[in-house]
Amino acid sequence: MSTAARRSPDVVMRLERMGSFHQCRLSFMRTLLRRMKRESWSFDRPSFDIDAEGVGTALYTATKPAIDGEPARTYTLVAFAHDLPADQRSDRVIATAWDATFALHDGVPTNDDVERLRANVPLQESGRVSGSELTLSRANRSVRLFSTVVDELAAGRQPAVELVDSVGYVMRTTAVYGSGKFGAADRQSIEHRPELLAPFQAEMLTVYLIRTFVMDLVEHMATMKSANAVSLEPALRRRFGVGNSTGLGMAPFLLTHPRLINNWIEAREEALARVRALPAASDVEVALFLEALAASRITVDTWHSEHPIQQAKLADLRRDLDVIDARLADVHLDGEAPWDGLITWAHNALSVEGQELLVSLALEPYGHLVDELTDGMHADEAAPVPIDGGRSVSAVRDLLSGVYGWALEIDWDASDADARAWYVSEEKLEPRLGERHDEPVGDYEQPLQPGRDASRMYDDLLAWPSNDTLAEFLRAHPEHRHVARRLEVVAVAPYAEIRDNTIASDMLPIDLLRSKLAFFGATHFDPRSDRWVRINMFRGAPFPHELHDADPDAWVNPQPVGDAASQS
Repeated sequence: MSTAARRSPDVVMRLERMGSFHQCRLSFMRTLLRRMKRESWSFDRPSFDIDAEGVGTALYTATKPAIDGEPARTYTLVAFAHDLPADQRSDRVIATAWDATFALHDGVPTNDDVERLRANVPLQESGRVSGSELTLSRANRSVRLFSTVVDELAAGRQPAVELVDSVGYVMRTTAVYGSGKFGAADRQSIEHRPELLAPFQAEMLTVYLIRTFVMDLVEHMATMKSANAVSLEPALRRRFGVGNSTGLGMAPFLLTHPRLINNWIEAREEALARVRALPAASDVEVALFLEALAASRITVDTWHSEHPIQQAKLADLRRDLDVIDARLADVHLDGEAPWDGLITWAHNALSVEGQELLVSLALEPYGHLVDELTDGMHADEAAPVPIDGGRSVSAVRDLLSGVYGWALEIDWDASDADARAWYVSEEKLEPRLGERHDEPVGDYEQPLQPGRDASRMYDDLLAWPSNDTLAEFLRAHPEHRHVARRLEVVAVAPYAEIRDNTIASDMLPIDLLRSKLAFFGATHFDPRSDRWVRINMFRGAPFPHELHDADPDAWVNPQPVGDAASQS
């Protein structure tokens, strides 16, 4: 297959750009929906025992049929709804009570399983699940929207589209734990299943089923409140996603999973390279791109943020969309290598936010070219990484300067360069970011500053004879073994390493968060500080009962308000 050159890691792996990523065809939500539609998964709600106050238990099943020798499998969301006083509702990880708590059970739970989960899932971190559960999650009601939607439906009215779009969800999760946390199944025990091989598929399925439960819940509570209640009109119902609040706990993931991150970004960059290499675009492909471009403007127009950083980026993005429209009015996409020309032009004409949106949009017409790349986005981070101790010191210096040249130019003795320290809180076992020169956190620092550590190793290597081996060097400097081991990975995985200082005084953790959440498929990023962000998941997506007849990729941008009303 003909491809253009991929973008350099020195361009892509900068925090400013990673913090401007958008969802695309390779995002994990879209991967999940495409698979479920392609394989004709079935869905059911075998139990919904919820009272008028919204308290009770519900079960939702998703069943994959037997395919290509793989057995049929059922996954069950076990949902517990609670009556939480408003003063106990919090997005913080330190919360101890929630409006709803969930577990994704592997199979169909027995009554004993449900009772076991009832005793543990509402406790979240204080409880324990088992290897029969794949995820553990919790959610809180939106103070602005949940009660309003219930009241409007109970009165026989649809909530206003503008109000729905201003928030976008009636519940938001504050965590979706998996991969062995709190007793859940280890990743290694399920990764051989084709439906779970792609990253975070169990977590995405959990959120997808939570969304269904939440919308059923508001309609049920409205019905219990009034005999005149109505259900949400289908098009309006789809405008609700699941909110999420994500903080520092997620940020170090990009540093601790270099092979996985490389595979994510390499797949995206390969997809872009394939599209840029196309010598021409058909009329159908151009029409699909222009349709996605027009729809993206609606997404941007309904994207609200109270944080000045994101407000400035949104202002840039709206200007960028005007600039793109003007460009396409003058330079049509009917010439030679149109996508390469458009992406090259954008690099100098648009903000980084606009450039990365254009990357996502350029992939939209080319599912047949790029969707297969999701098959290679997993990685075995647990696989051992042996250090090649026979490498010469000069060869190691060359490798370090090739990957970490940017870090070698930083004065790490400057207080601004070495301003922060990553550590783990004793109470919650969650990552935290401390101010090194103001707090006594240095002794508890985690190895999450690879640039600084690589620079220190390089400085020590300069004092060693070039023909000595790495093994000889490490015998004298064992403190550099973690860098030597990491170098084995990043030397052959071009997008494995962030090419920026992760402990600088001006580093924004929200850039780390957004880059990962964009690969999830999240939209409407709304930072609440430089350390946590709210997002929306599955907003616009078809519900399980609609998936069979729906396009699993056409939902990522909302329809105009008038179109939603006309379809209701």
